[in-house]
Amino acid sequence: MKHRILVVDDEAGIRAALRQLLEYEGYQVLAAAGGDEGLDLYREERPHLVLLDVKMAGLDGLTALRKLREHDPAAIVIMISGHGTIQTAVEATQAGAHDFLEKPLDTDRVLVTIRNALKHVQLEREVRSLKAAVEAKYEIVGSSPAIRQLIERLEKVAPTPARVLITGENGTGKELVARAIHRLSPRKDKPFVEVNCAAIPSELIESELFGHVKGSFTGAFGDRTGKFEQADTGTLFLDEVGDMSAAAQAKVLRALQEGVLTPIGSSKSVKVDVRVVAATNKRLEDEISAGRFREDLLYRLNVVPIDVPPLRLRRDDVPQLARHFAARLSASPGLAARRFSDGALERLRRHHWPGNVRELRNTVERLLILAAGPEIGEADVGRLLGPSGGDTGLGETLLSSETYESFKEHAERAFLLAKLQENDWNVSETARRLDMPRSNLYKKIERLNLTRDS
Repeated sequence: MKHRILVVDDEAGIRAALRQLLEYEGYQVLAAAGGDEGLDLYREERPHLVLLDVKMAGLDGLTALRKLREHDPAAIVIMISGHGTIQTAVEATQAGAHDFLEKPLDTDRVLVTIRNALKHVQLEREVRSLKAAVEAKYEIVGSSPAIRQLIERLEKVAPTPARVLITGENGTGKELVARAIHRLSPRKDKPFVEVNCAAIPSELIESELFGHVKGSFTGAFGDRTGKFEQADTGTLFLDEVGDMSAAAQAKVLRALQEGVLTPIGSSKSVKVDVRVVAATNKRLEDEISAGRFREDLLYRLNVVPIDVPPLRLRRDDVPQLARHFAARLSASPGLAARRFSDGALERLRRHHWPGNVRELRNTVERLLILAAGPEIGEADVGRLLGPSGGDTGLGETLLSSETYESFKEHAERAFLLAKLQENDWNVSETARRLDMPRSNLYKKIERLNLTRDS
């Protein structure tokens, strides 16, 4: 594709010389003899770049630049001046000029400046495309009353500086909600930094959050910036905040109260401006009663509570979610695009989904891989989810048990399978949440023949 360049200059010789040079380099050139003509041409042709003279009869270049930027804030404009002064260059830059060239024009400098500016255009286009792809990845999908109510609350709280505590079961999409809050806030162009408090060992969580200086502890071979400082002017997402150590909770409380933090081993405090969004699948009130969470920290975090509903309470969203995941997954190499039959979508809708949206996504991916034809049918879903396809089937299985021991075994199997799915088959985490020795859970998994595809 040829790049289009608009040359706006009231000197015919300059226009002709630039046209000859740029066309020789493979550019498509448009030319205007004045500011008003240049603005009209820009609106009609939408060139990739504008070369704009500062001093022109009629509408001068700086005024034309301001009008052009009002019409299109993304316009890339290089100013040209035969009377270049520092003041003129500063004024042009403040008005949105990308660069500044002085007459007489040097051919090499003109071409290098144009190439650099067009590279900038390409980079901005790629960034916008990447940002759109990332936002699509974290899109909240659904039109059920529960999701509409959630989105309404998001739209109210996001533009404010209020801290938010997101609650909900594993796999419901708490991270998506946190990212939506950031995306809809005035901080959307600033950093979004995520910390999974459950995935970081308790002895390292303070260093992860607040940073450390070289030599402050064994293994601290250099200074490290913490997540709070990385998120300065942006949003810090504390996922699974209920698993944070007591020492880290005290430091987080101080950072929220005073807006300052102290890296481990440092005597200097660092001031930060961070909006904190926290999430947990625990009842923090129960954690406070058990002495594992600070009540004053809960009050600091829970300015606006948002509860994300489990998928079983918004089953009408399941068909829409299934199609959404299928479209996204089939865009990846190696997965063929397949459509869902109405029966398959209904079978998915009836399922209990103990692992929530995360489980549904994994199920859709398996169906795309394992289904034989271009259409995923009800039988395909049935083979994956079992003959019942929903929680009604579980009830029937339990009630059909002939003995009390059989009933207990079926119930135990269903319960453990649901908890393992909730924790994405992390056995250690599941055992911890069930307050069960890990070795016991492994024995039960083996005895009940539990697998990911169970």
